Amino acid sequence: MNLNKTFGMNIKLLREKEGWSQEELADRTGLHRTYISGIERGVRNPTLMIIEKISITLKVSPEDLFKKDNK
Repeated sequence: MNLNKTFGMNIKLLREKEGWSQEELADRTGLHRTYISGIERGVRNPTLMIIEKISITLKVSPEDLFKKDNK
């Protein structure tokens, strides 16, 4: 699995663990829902600032978003 897909899968798992929709995560991060969707599908390549924003919102370290076994 490539890094973008691992990153996206981890965001999706953490988002669902919070019980949030993509729309809710988008609202909390100030990003658009379709952008969140693209990240979760591994088709977007977010900047470091976006990664930081998402990690703060999900209350995890940025490196946790890249772990292969983040279940």
